[in-house]
Amino acid sequence: MTAGVHQLLTEVRACTLCAAHLPLGPRPVLQWHPSARLLIAAQAPGRRVHDTGVPFDDASGDRLRRWLGLSDPTFYDPAQVAILPMGFCYPGAARSGDAPPRPECAPRWRQALLGGLTKLRLTLVIGRYALAWHLPGETRLTDAVRQQAIGIDSTLVLPHPSPTNNRWLARHPWFEADLVPVLQQRVRAALAHVT
Repeated sequence: MTAGVHQLLTEVRACTLCAAHLPLGPRPVLQWHPSARLLIAAQAPGRRVHDTGVPFDDASGDRLRRWLGLSDPTFYDPAQVAILPMGFCYPGAARSGDAPPRPECAPRWRQALLGGLTKLRLTLVIGRYALAWHLPGETRLTDAVRQQAIGIDSTLVLPHPSPTNNRWLARHPWFEADLVPVLQQRVRAALAHVT
């Protein structure tokens, strides 16, 4: 990595922009390298991820890796997979699941990090907060999942893999039955011939 890229990551990992609003304090969790071919644009780390500092090191990550058909070594290789949530720090709990990502994070860091992904082939937009940023014209997650996942462009929309989303998955069995196999093919193609 160049000195500029290393400096950017150092600054992101030291960020305290919204520290006053974080119940456990700042601990930015992301995975990034300019050679990544796959981008996972997620929401925000959960409590367990805050504790470990490893992205998707929880039940959501287990399900996501299964959906993608990726082994842990491939998923956690930043030269292949970038993981940039909308908020890099755990935002705290809400009545159902976690609170939304802090709004300060994405405007401060997202453009610089996305602009550095020069080898990107496929972006996976996970959940409604990432959907609002990456595809601002889309308003309904279910419609976006159905339309984007079967499209041929470089962005696919996924529901959040969290166990709190089990009801959505039960109501929409077509996602795992029909679209996950397509998703796995697209992920394999995006990561093929990584050097």
